[in-house]
Amino acid sequence: MSDVKEPAGSILTPSGWVSGRLSLAKGRIAAIHGKLHAHAAAPEPPYIVPGFIDLHVHGGQGGDSMDGEDSLRRMLRYHASHGTVAMAPTTVTAPMERIESALADIASVTGHRARGEATSLGAHIEGPFINPKRLGAQGPFTRDGDASLALAWATRFPIVIATVAPEIPDGIDVIRTLAEHRCRVQVGHSLASADQVGLAFACGCTGFTHLFNAMSGVNHRDPGVASWALAHAEYAEIICDLNHIHPQAILLARRAIPKLYTVTDSSCAAGMPDGEYRLGELRVFKRGLMVTLEDKVTLASSVITLADALRNLVSIGVPLAEAVAMASTRPAEYLGLADLGRIVPGARASLVALDDKLNVKSVWIEGEAIDVAA
Repeated sequence: MSDVKEPAGSILTPSGWVSGRLSLAKGRIAAIHGKLHAHAAAPEPPYIVPGFIDLHVHGGQGGDSMDGEDSLRRMLRYHASHGTVAMAPTTVTAPMERIESALADIASVTGHRARGEATSLGAHIEGPFINPKRLGAQGPFTRDGDASLALAWATRFPIVIATVAPEIPDGIDVIRTLAEHRCRVQVGHSLASADQVGLAFACGCTGFTHLFNAMSGVNHRDPGVASWALAHAEYAEIICDLNHIHPQAILLARRAIPKLYTVTDSSCAAGMPDGEYRLGELRVFKRGLMVTLEDKVTLASSVITLADALRNLVSIGVPLAEAVAMASTRPAEYLGLADLGRIVPGARASLVALDDKLNVKSVWIEGEAIDVAA
């Protein structure tokens, strides 16, 4: 474990950068000691920032959210070592028994964090209530909307986010049911029209899954999901690996959507050598920083961490404090988590220290110092 007792450096607080140190006690931030930077002064490393929160992540270092509790815990440890302090392990569209088994495993780790692991916030279900004509890298196991099934899952398992295509038969009923059970429902893997998206939001939708990818797009005469998001959305997730989305499109979304946040959509191939892996029922292939289906064209998740996403955002011109908000504060706000994503007294001591190149140097999760990946 790290021998750093008190995080010290330029501390990012809701009021701005503070030069000083933090006191931690019982897994919480006890106090902030230091001086607020003058408005014009640039902060100096190390940067102490709220730990990253990934609301769409399938795996890492060979671990996969669909492959049992041991595999799930492996991905929690991997992403923790790169600064992700909390996450929503994400399922894929698969046979019902596989989805329910994965949800049971996610339930077993949610609220039961082991040493060295990121905190599981609950599941993000990506399907099966999606459009079969916009599968992307999802398996061919989609279902029409089934409100009774959605209700059964919402009452049995800790589901915090669900991706649903509103235009599928009875999709709106699923959206209403999940929204009534405190689930953040997102439009994704969808060919919905702008009007259909508007209806979905009137019925409880709150966000968008991997904005621009696997959805009807921006057409000035036939606006679809992405058009509605750019015109109206408060929140949307976006993959910032610079492969799924061109930098200019990221900046477009940043300008239009006030609380845009970044996710990894990482698979079990993250942190692994090039080669063949699985994403649910599908074979996928890692080649460098790309993961594709067998056609070598269709992107199939990513291999980044949120630390990578943060550096990518800064590299395209997003200020560091805003990039941190996209990787930490906004995801926490989206789920209504007041004690994560912010460095304030009383918040969870789930923090990251970054060096001058924005590499992760230290991580604390609920006060526990975490071994950092080499």
